[in-house]
Amino acid sequence: MHPHKTQPKTRWAWLLLAVMGLAACDKAPEPTKSAASPTAVVDTFTVLATSDLKDAQPLEKMVEDATGVRLRFKFGGTMESTESVHTGQANSDAAWFANAKYLLSDPQGQARVKLQEKIMLSPVVVGVSESQAKVLGWDQPEVARKVTWNVIAKAAQSGQLKYALSNPATSNQGFMSLMGVVASAAQKSEALTAADVDRAAISGFIKGYKLVGDNSSYLSEKFIEQQNTRVNAFINYESWLLSLNQSGKLKEKLTLIYPHEGVATADYPLMLLNDAKREQYQKVVAYLKGDAAQTWLAKTTLRRPVNAEVAKAQASLFPQDSMLVELPFSTDRALADGLINAYLNEFRTPIASTFVLDVSGSMNQNGRRQQLVEALQYIAGDDASLTGRIARLTSREKVWMLPFSEQVYAPVYFQVPGVAKGAATGKGLATQADSEGKQKVLGQVRDFAESLQMTGGTALYDAVLKALVNMNEERQKNPGYQYSVVAFTDGEVNKGRDMAQFKAAYANLPEDVRAIPVFMVLFGEANEAALKDLVATTGGRVFDARKSSLYSVFKDIRAYQ
Repeated sequence: MHPHKTQPKTRWAWLLLAVMGLAACDKAPEPTKSAASPTAVVDTFTVLATSDLKDAQPLEKMVEDATGVRLRFKFGGTMESTESVHTGQANSDAAWFANAKYLLSDPQGQARVKLQEKIMLSPVVVGVSESQAKVLGWDQPEVARKVTWNVIAKAAQSGQLKYALSNPATSNQGFMSLMGVVASAAQKSEALTAADVDRAAISGFIKGYKLVGDNSSYLSEKFIEQQNTRVNAFINYESWLLSLNQSGKLKEKLTLIYPHEGVATADYPLMLLNDAKREQYQKVVAYLKGDAAQTWLAKTTLRRPVNAEVAKAQASLFPQDSMLVELPFSTDRALADGLINAYLNEFRTPIASTFVLDVSGSMNQNGRRQQLVEALQYIAGDDASLTGRIARLTSREKVWMLPFSEQVYAPVYFQVPGVAKGAATGKGLATQADSEGKQKVLGQVRDFAESLQMTGGTALYDAVLKALVNMNEERQKNPGYQYSVVAFTDGEVNKGRDMAQFKAAYANLPEDVRAIPVFMVLFGEANEAALKDLVATTGGRVFDARKSSLYSVFKDIRAYQ
């Protein structure tokens, strides 16, 4: 079994702290309170953790029973959580992410983190379907140990390796995979700079990138569905891939490849932010690094213990013949910024999406129209923050705006110009300013958003169906894009098809349509259960904008495109 995983998180992905841990079937019993443990609860110790660490939530009770410290997690996306710590707005006593490299990379971050202790470990590795590993010759341990990121990139470029991977712009494992390719192509693992990047090597590696997401739970569901059809490999944390192998849900198990040049290892530091809680922090750390918690974490989440004695005792949980050489971390900001910018605007499969926009009369209530207008203007704006760059429309992107109320209106089409031809070859990276053409299109999107008028009923299912038909027709003509539908609604469906009629119509669409995900954004009085039923039919997921701003939801959605 594996724990429920929630949505994403984001940041310059090398800075990002995206950790994905899936619980294994073989669960250790929770440690019991020792006789010497204090019984009185001393205080609440709040920990801001990325949502992928929800599998560790049972530690709340375990820590309290053992130490008296009332540990409470609050979970958030990696991007927002990282930025809130860096800006001093985390409002938590501690933070728990995959790593602290970003927070400790400048004086501001160093000032925020008072103490840090590594709790557990999990390297980023490549899981390959056993049958494909055999085709590649990687099923032989002596061969597998010599597989480099360069070999992996060439297999992807040739079409032999078709992989799932968290978005490199929003996740640590995605970005570090790109870094591995860069290091291998440059034959230089130390002191990498932006000038060392072989653009052709990155472009080749990206050719094998077939399944995109920001959340390992989502990616795992899709991988299980599409294994050995659309994808035959999964790049993720070792803990996640080992747990998938134990889950019994895969069509066949994955052979884990540990790239020869090195792996990027998440070391999950618990970071003290509130120095007034130092005593509680030290108690929590001592417990988490102790035998009981380390054993529980190893058996439950399949992350490697940092406690040497426990690591020795639980060694059988982890592959023993793999090389665990650490891939050096580059502190060159130009490399990180340039690589992410180039991925978003040049290397990745360009995005083509239809935004299905509810313009029914209810959108005039409680400022909802303005929320939608501001969200659309935000993605076409010039927010230079790290999160803003992820949400923004990128070069080569195609967008159809499809308004609907009680009827579905004609789509309005926008295409963002690409970068200059030939930019994806040669060496080196440099962040490019927007061209006049790109600025013009972004301005047109902002003007379109401001022109939206709200009236009438809500024919959501008719609109989503039309959007899917539109995307499928476009894909037949231009297959080299990543297609999706993003729908926004604030109310109950009261016009056009109902859910049963939508499902019947959807079932009659060409089979290829089922590979086009539908992302639903829930706000206002929209029916959450109905929207979840819709995405269960079409693929995708529901994003809840009732507890956060609509534009912030865009940041999450963009990581799935």
